[in-house]
Amino acid sequence: MKTLGKVGRTSAAMAAAAALLIGAGGLTAWADQVVNNVDATIDAVAEVMALNLGGANGSTALRVVTTDGDGKNGCNLTGQTTVVVGVSSSSTNVATVSPSSLTFDSCGATRTLTITPVATGSTTISLTLTSNNSQGSFDLAPATFTVNVSAPPPSNTGPTVSISGATMGGTYEHGSVPAATCDVTDAEDGNSSFPATLSAITGPLSSYGLGSQTASCSYTDGGGLPASSSVTYSIVDTTAPTITFVSRTPANGKGWNNTDVEVEWFCSDSVGVLSSSVTETVSTEGANQSATGTCTDVAGTTASETKSGINIDKTQPSISGSASPSANGKGWNNSDVTVNWSCSDSLSGVDAATVSAPAVLSSEGAGQSASGSCTDNAGNSSSTTVSEIDIDKTKPTVSLVGGPEDGGSYYFGFVPDAPSCTADDTLSGVDGDCSVTGYETTKGSQTVTASARDNAGNEGTDSATYSVDAWTISGFYRPVDMGGILNTVKGGSTVPLKFEVFAGSSELTDVEFVKPTFTIAKTICYAAATDAIEVVADTGSTAVRYDSVGGQFIKNWQTPKQSGACYAVTMTTDDGTSITANFKLK
Repeated sequence: MKTLGKVGRTSAAMAAAAALLIGAGGLTAWADQVVNNVDATIDAVAEVMALNLGGANGSTALRVVTTDGDGKNGCNLTGQTTVVVGVSSSSTNVATVSPSSLTFDSCGATRTLTITPVATGSTTISLTLTSNNSQGSFDLAPATFTVNVSAPPPSNTGPTVSISGATMGGTYEHGSVPAATCDVTDAEDGNSSFPATLSAITGPLSSYGLGSQTASCSYTDGGGLPASSSVTYSIVDTTAPTITFVSRTPANGKGWNNTDVEVEWFCSDSVGVLSSSVTETVSTEGANQSATGTCTDVAGTTASETKSGINIDKTQPSISGSASPSANGKGWNNSDVTVNWSCSDSLSGVDAATVSAPAVLSSEGAGQSASGSCTDNAGNSSSTTVSEIDIDKTKPTVSLVGGPEDGGSYYFGFVPDAPSCTADDTLSGVDGDCSVTGYETTKGSQTVTASARDNAGNEGTDSATYSVDAWTISGFYRPVDMGGILNTVKGGSTVPLKFEVFAGSSELTDVEFVKPTFTIAKTICYAAATDAIEVVADTGSTAVRYDSVGGQFIKNWQTPKQSGACYAVTMTTDDGTSITANFKLK
């Protein structure tokens, strides 16, 4: 448990403290604390305010500090929640305190008490809980302090100390923290000022100069009367880091790559970055693609830059040859045969200068051949051969190679790669390459077909029919109810949406593979069975993640801050399968 207030108290105050730890659910563990600034130290000595009878009134500021001891992370006072405490003096004939009631609506708020001396003696100022509509609990004991009223010393009044520059609960940017100054007011010694004493910075990022710091002041006048004050503030870094483009895999002279493209950026920040460089790799084929690099500083602030104009073509162009004229009635050509080459590329396009010139066969004989090649604008090359120029009436034999099996069943995302094919003809030979059509990976029944023609114009085919099956979604799990139940939850709360995705009996755990998307639609509040959401998540990242401990995907949905509205939340996976849960905000 973090301790941000005094831990020392009189025995009577400590006995009373046990009754003050009452939150929304009854007696709990130590919780957020209400503390004072009677002095600037944290020790085991009870805090004492010394006043003089007939002298100036005393004052102290009360505030709420976060300890996370009650199972609720962060400040208990969020949204519209408040805690109200009563303030009393154990001996009003010695000193009185005002106001008698204080309301806190945030952990950054401060409230001032004024203590008026009435007679010499000692009294204890303490707090009692009046009301608490938060879900957390509060420790009021650290706010307790003792007031000792003494007879006025001869010809000397106590000094007062205030702090200028930094303010209690303030938040300052790293490198721009104002100087804290101790300002002393004393009727006998005169006024003076001097720099405040600064504590070490605390917090998980203290090594980077980020966290909580306390400025303290203490002064004792010539008559021996002391005074002190302190303020605690936060040092943050909200400035985004700097991202600078460094390099990318060079393209060829025509602006294309035929391999993966790696893009690199340099990261810098005045406080510090998680990594001095970031790289992104574009591996898919396509024109005018882009890559985005993101730099993150130690405080979690990010900056991004996108580089576009990335063209990648890894696929060889398609080339085929055709012979003319056709064979005569006896199955032979009686003149020269010219073979022309046709080259195509659907992405980067064909470099026309690389296509082979037409081949002229002038020698007599059967089974002659000619070869040609071409290159696309990304530098990928293909070649082919036209052979077996003769007569053939038999269909060529065509076979699918690889790919989905005929009659096979595959889950979405696990369909084998598209097949290639082979073709054979023992007489006239195959005219060009065989081709594969109809390959699909979407859900449903699919048929892939391979076809080829021989030099006589006969066509042969081979096909395989297979099915692509949908995934199965389980969820949403507790605390969300499904089956038409209307889940009720306080507006502004964060609801954990938990679910699993299966391809048959295999659970899918990769967010990038499943690609879940969420649609939040406001709906009419219909009459239905309701169930209250009993467990909400802490406000934080709303990105979908896979919890390997719980064995499920989780998305934190931060509900709108309103009441009475109804929403339908739909999650859809990459294969188009979806589930929907209904909510009503309180």
